[in-house]
Amino acid sequence: MISDLTEKMLSGNGQALARLITMVERETSDLAEIMRVVYPHIGSAFLVGVTGPPGGGKSTLVSRLTSIARRKNMQVGILAVDPTSPFSGGAILGDRVRMQQHYLDDGVFIRSMATRGSHGGLPKTASTVAKLMDAAGQDIIMIETVGVGQTEIDIMEAVDTTIVVLVPEAGDTIQTMKAGLMEIADVFVVNKADRPGADYLVAEMESMLHQNQKQSWWKVPVIPAQAVNDIGTEEVFQQIERHREAMESSGNLLAKRAKRRRTELLRSIEYRVTQQVMDQVERDPQLAGYLDKVEKGDLDPFTAAREIITSQTLLDNWLRKARGI
Repeated sequence: MISDLTEKMLSGNGQALARLITMVERETSDLAEIMRVVYPHIGSAFLVGVTGPPGGGKSTLVSRLTSIARRKNMQVGILAVDPTSPFSGGAILGDRVRMQQHYLDDGVFIRSMATRGSHGGLPKTASTVAKLMDAAGQDIIMIETVGVGQTEIDIMEAVDTTIVVLVPEAGDTIQTMKAGLMEIADVFVVNKADRPGADYLVAEMESMLHQNQKQSWWKVPVIPAQAVNDIGTEEVFQQIERHREAMESSGNLLAKRAKRRRTELLRSIEYRVTQQVMDQVERDPQLAGYLDKVEKGDLDPFTAAREIITSQTLLDNWLRKARGI
């Protein structure tokens, strides 16, 4: 079944891609096999993250950028991260609601994902889903985050270019968020630029960026736009292309992707070890005893952790069970 699905997906079958994404989201036992098969086929797509405060017009901007990409005959993947429904556990907003104009376009693949308790703006499976879209032949993949502010550092690590969307009426909210957003953005977009205060916000952001330039090889632009009226969106897309060119010529694109792969490995190991340790708690009386002492306050977590990882008996038992012996 997996080989059949992956073969269809690699040939551009959208239904197969959708089914594989569902399996990734559910973290089924086939996840490792799926990624083993598709991994040689990834690396061609360029990943763009779109983030910023809620209500800033991120979805409209993504829709406009998608239209521009399609005019350039690019295959587009859209990963829209939405708040989790308290009832179903799924994404509150659906594909059709978000991107109606592109829904029937075979050159655009749209997927909504729920945050599912993630505090970094992205569900932990988002990067894996983006890899499936990459392997399926998407030229550009846009990841739109839920928009929770300064905690959205995950998007910076998950994509090649990060766009931060601001709006002039955000006022004090923007003031409190600027420090974090300055570190995240490769391109700033001041959306709804027809509203009062937009010119001031553009000038203020440009002044701050001039004083705190991150890299010598890239000057972060601030672009006024009205996404709903399709004004300024062409320039935003041009800046994405320019940033990609700057990253490629400076060697930073390869370096960033190498760092991303390293981070993914470490996180994967951390996740698997954590899951196995939690499973062991129910089976190993010694490990369960440590947990009980910590919960009662009889032993501090740091001492308990040190004793656990230095216990040869516990480590031997854990390794034996991890190997299925």
